[in-house]
Amino acid sequence: MNRFSIKQPKITPGFKADGTPLDNDRVEIGPTDKAFKEWALLGLTPPHLPTMRDYRLGRVVQELQKRDLAGVLMFDPINIRYALDASNMMLWTAHNLSRASFVSADGYAILWEQHRASHLADFLPNINEIRKGGAGFFYFETGDKTAERAHDFAREVADVLREHGGGNRRLAVDKIEVDGVAALQAENIDIISGMEVMEHARLIKGPDEIRAMRCALATCEIAVAEMEKAQRPGISENELWSILHRENIARGGEWIETRILNSGPRTNPWMQECGPRIIQAGDLIAFDTDMVGVYSMCADISRTWLCGDGQPTDEQRHLYQVAYEHITRNFDLLKPGVSFTEITQTGHRLPEEFRAQRYGLMLHGIGMCDEFPCIYYPEDFIEGAFDYVLQPGMTLCVEAYIGAVGGREGVKLEDQVLITEDGAENLTHYPFDTRFLT
Repeated sequence: MNRFSIKQPKITPGFKADGTPLDNDRVEIGPTDKAFKEWALLGLTPPHLPTMRDYRLGRVVQELQKRDLAGVLMFDPINIRYALDASNMMLWTAHNLSRASFVSADGYAILWEQHRASHLADFLPNINEIRKGGAGFFYFETGDKTAERAHDFAREVADVLREHGGGNRRLAVDKIEVDGVAALQAENIDIISGMEVMEHARLIKGPDEIRAMRCALATCEIAVAEMEKAQRPGISENELWSILHRENIARGGEWIETRILNSGPRTNPWMQECGPRIIQAGDLIAFDTDMVGVYSMCADISRTWLCGDGQPTDEQRHLYQVAYEHITRNFDLLKPGVSFTEITQTGHRLPEEFRAQRYGLMLHGIGMCDEFPCIYYPEDFIEGAFDYVLQPGMTLCVEAYIGAVGGREGVKLEDQVLITEDGAENLTHYPFDTRFLT
């Protein structure tokens, strides 16, 4: 029996009914007027935040009930943001676990906020309680009393389970310090993988999440266009990459997960971080946005450009065309009911010369960051790890890196897509460089 019912949509303090800010002095984070105006010109509708929050909390509850769990205890800031839309120092708390939240199987939500900062979330309607501090037990903050602090917190969690768990002691936990595991077990709490719960909750996007993703991608592509206008011989990789950050932040975006923009010989092998190299005419410029944008939605696309107004070499054109064929043919496989394994088995096979330096996966889920699942190449397939099928509402990235061992350059391309009721929609609209495709 589903004990959780989605609340009726309502206007959250700080936002209009359409999800746009009502009072910029009250709303701590969110899109800027600049972003809203650009989206309006593009015909995009922003998400209705109260409805999106209710949908997400309902997804968490659904996964808890499916697994007969009393609740989920979350320290991962992205999971906290997903479940409750509560944000506070997201990158800092990703490596200093000072905040936590609990959601019960009937939707009761508690947030332990750090440093008495309850005012950052007190307008969020789906949080039943905000408790000040108490969830941080890591050495930087608690030193040689870390174990004691962990036991204090575990006793508090045990009290929460007695009150809201209905006698169930099975608790999902996503990420926790070692002392926290021992402390919860000392309270006879059965710990289950919370990352599994949350990855599956986040897997199917609701209509407002898809609207939010479209907005994030639009902002990303506007920023990428500014990068492309600025690319020229004589600019450094770092300076070019900084434009993506600047344009993202100016529109209310949040951060960028990586710093992968390379040029010329630094495009092979892949995964080198951008640096001071000065880009030269005729160089390839390859990048992966990995951009956490507005509404904390990730816009993850890749493009490769040719620096300057010249024409690509035959080798550059060949690399690009293989990458383009790879992502377009794999996109064509995507529709509801297709298994992840089938994509691995029937996807476009890379030419032998490019397999050694293949990208780490063929496709991956995308939402607030790179998410479940990973769909691997045959060489990397993990038997039994991903026995699932595509469903409407999943969002994925289709990508390729093409570069031979010992080659001078490489090409990176990636599109972000939505699984629909009868196929797939490419959410990415940024053009490919036609100089490579003719």
